[in-house]
Amino acid sequence: MKKTILGLSILTILMSCEPKKEESKTENTEMKTENASKLRHVVMFKFKDEATENEIQAIVDAFAGLKNEIPEIKDFEWGLNNSPEGLNEGLTHCFTLTFDSDADRDNYLPHPAHKAFGAKLGPILDKVVVVDYWTKD
Repeated sequence: MKKTILGLSILTILMSCEPKKEESKTENTEMKTENASKLRHVVMFKFKDEATENEIQAIVDAFAGLKNEIPEIKDFEWGLNNSPEGLNEGLTHCFTLTFDSDADRDNYLPHPAHKAFGAKLGPILDKVVVVDYWTKD
């Protein structure tokens, strides 16, 4: 009987030292959430030579304003090309929108605010390049 009690005590001690499976799942889920990939929608513009600075700034402002109108846009940033390599093929403005899912991006594309933005952009746009990608760790 003493051997049985001793064996159970050792088994109990060993089991208490192992992490609980439920806790491990929670920790792994939290880590995945913190490191979750994001969908980036990168848009680059070349404006027509006759486009004025005011017209271009109005487009930049309108593009930035889409974040307030389309809740699926999680983040927005933009900047001007300053690469010394000369490989931009005339593209001067780069915009990056962040989405949580393909579905969010797919809802953004036909959104009325996005369509209205495209109508404003059209008359002064010479060239556009769009690349979407999922971030990798």
